[in-house]
Amino acid sequence: MKRTLTALLLSLVSTLPLADTLDDAKASGKLTLAVANEIPYGYLSSDGEAKGEAPEIALRTLKALGIDNVEVLVTEFGSLIPGLKAGRFDVIAAGMYINPKRCEQILFSNPTYTIGEGFLVKTGNPLTLTGYNDIKTQPDLKLGVMAGAVEFGYAKDFGIALDQIVTLPDYPSGVAALKAGRVDALAGTVLTMAELGKKSDAVELAQPFEDLVIDGDKVNGYGGFGFRRGDEGLRDAFNTQLAAFIGSEEHLALVEPYGFGAHTLPGDVTTAQLCQP
Repeated sequence: MKRTLTALLLSLVSTLPLADTLDDAKASGKLTLAVANEIPYGYLSSDGEAKGEAPEIALRTLKALGIDNVEVLVTEFGSLIPGLKAGRFDVIAAGMYINPKRCEQILFSNPTYTIGEGFLVKTGNPLTLTGYNDIKTQPDLKLGVMAGAVEFGYAKDFGIALDQIVTLPDYPSGVAALKAGRVDALAGTVLTMAELGKKSDAVELAQPFEDLVIDGDKVNGYGGFGFRRGDEGLRDAFNTQLAAFIGSEEHLALVEPYGFGAHTLPGDVTTAQLCQP
């Protein structure tokens, strides 16, 4: 009898609604964001100020929702989804690409931008690397990718051998590996690679660069904000604000310093479409 009652109580508890993060945040005025310290998507400046496309939009959006006290934490990109699910922060504000695999784990806002791929190479591009095919067709070459980022899947799906793909914890480690010759190119979004190229005379953005095409489709990533399952209220309120903001003059002025603009607007693409397998 006790076992039956215990099982019944556990069943009832499991069906109770989770705490409403939006209501709690409105009541307290507090919320926590996570970034991966990746310029220009989401990072902390040298004085600890939140910068980048995602934090700028998030802070503006949360303020419109009555949430002014926002803490911004830095974590490795590969730890963003596990950290969100574990409750260590409330929103991922790292420009994370929306894709079906991630949609199985967390909720996403509608996208705020779209962007293509790029390589970081040694200055002068001595190996003349202009796209993923150059890595695929030269088995001795190594391609660096960031742990948890989509580029590992892109490289694998394109047909690059697994022993050619080197996973690194973050982009500074990737740049170090490129300089040391442990990888021949570092893959990422073109904005990130361009930004990394500005920081050292030893590396540069590979130009020209061939569009990445997988199964006949040009690959463009669409980035948005991540939320825990159960926080549909927060996600929906966020989306309502984004719908009236993305593409406005205020939005473009906010993100243009980071290299975004009218050319990176996501158009009519929705998260529902991006989450479809």
